Formats: sequence, structure tokens, C-alpha cells
Amino acid sequence: MKTFLIGMLLIGAAIGVRAQSPAKVQTSKGGPVVTLDYYFNNEWHRENGDSVRFHYTWEDKANSGFSKLGDLFTAAGFTLQSLTVAPTLDNLKLSSVYIIVDPDTELENPHPNYVAPQDVTALKTWVAAGGVLVLMGNDKGNAEFLHFNTLATVFGIRFNEDCVLHVTTDDHTPGKLQVGPGNPVFPSAPLLYLKDVSSLGLQAPATPLVVKGTDVIMATARYGKGMVFAVGDPWIYNEYIDDHKLEAGFQNNQGASEWIQWLKAQVRQSDR
Repeated sequence: MKTFLIGMLLIGAAIGVRAQSPAKVQTSKGGPVVTLDYYFNNEWHRENGDSVRFHYTWEDKANSGFSKLGDLFTAAGFTLQSLTVAPTLDNLKLSSVYIIVDPDTELENPHPNYVAPQDVTALKTWVAAGGVLVLMGNDKGNAEFLHFNTLATVFGIRFNEDCVLHVTTDDHTPGKLQVGPGNPVFPSAPLLYLKDVSSLGLQAPATPLVVKGTDVIMATARYGKGMVFAVGDPWIYNEYIDDHKLEAGFQNNQGASEWIQWLKAQVRQSDR
């Protein structure tokens, strides 16, 4: 563990600055561009002697990655892109959807890139002009909240920095999230699995989308011509997106596919 932490410190020291490299297109199909943030979430580890970016990335094919989610996006006609620098109106001008997931704490990167006021201004303007912004948090201790919430609260959303749907064993029951009928994002009312989630506090223009008991798990907010989607967990990473580790009845793959189709519809509605 000590060796791993030292390696992370050295890697973080090398990448902790506000780099200015361009966005990277992973797959080009000519469809709407979905851009995944690699700046606020900027985690690295050692693999075969090399420093490798991992954790909620398109390239990460392990349980921690978003490679299977990327496959669903490309199947739906999207072009995948990653952004290794702070978001600006210029470097998001070709993006229809921008996803920020699990912003780093100092335990994950000793020099984290926190959401700054200029980032909030840029994203507020981008969404108002028709951008579709996705905000994915995590449970308390596993994501940065103070700066992330300066962005989320612009749209009436606050990550509560707690832990609901808490799962401690191989029994997945506490993570069950049954979507109700008539849901605009999940029309088939799937049974989803989310583990250790930050609940959401809402005020206008945000509205609850999926609730369990008194806890808001997912929310949306119409802002200008654009849309914001928020959830307190990176719930569709490789480990759980295709249900291979879950008991029969869970439908994360179905839910992810419906969510992507909804995002695509928001892009069309915003005329981007």
C-alpha cells in the first residue's frame, strides 16, 4: 500500500497542473460528441511499469472503467471524446454531452484539479446555449464535494456528501433502486443497482427523477436551452453496467441504454 501511495504521489505531482493539451477523440462516427472529463477526475496507477490513467475512463476495461458504457454510446451513434484540460466554451464547442464523474480528492490525486469559478462560468454558459451536462458524484469520502457543488448548485442541485443505498456484503439488496412507471428517462421502469450513493438536495430549476424513500438519487434540470442530469454515483461503470455480477432481475444495462437514448433526445431538442 505504501509503495502504491508513493507512486500515486509522484504521478500526481507530474500531472497536477492545468495542462493545455487538446481534447482527444477516441472514436469517430460523425454523430453527436459525448465528452468525458479527464481533468477533474484524473487518477493514475502503475501498470507493467508504466503510468496509466484509470477509473471511469473510456479506455479502462477493468471493473473500474467506462469502456462498456463507451460501447453503448457508440452503438447509439455518438462519437467518444475525452477532455484532459479544464472545460471552456472553445474546447466544448463540438460537444453535445459533457460528463463529469467523481471529481478527485487529495487521496486520489495529491494535486487535484478542483472546479474553479471560471469553470462554473463556462459550463453555465455552455448549458444555457444548449449543452447537455451530466454530473456523477459518489459517496462521502470518495469524491470531492465542496468545489463540485459550486457548479451543481447553479442548476439547483446539491450533492449531500452522504452515503445511501449502502452495501456492505455480497447481498445486493440494499442497492436496489426500482424506477417507477412513466419515468421520462427510464420508460421500461427497470430495476437498477447503485451502491453507496450521495443523495441530492434540490431547488428550482431541478426536479427529482428517481427517488428511494425520502432520498433523491437522480435529478434533472432544464437550464436555458440545455439540460443537466445528476446522480450521486458512477453507477454504470464496467463492474455493474451489464449485470454480470448481479442477481437475475437487475437491469442496469437496460437502464443505461434508455438513459443514453434520453441524452440523445435532449441533444436533438436543444438543436445542437
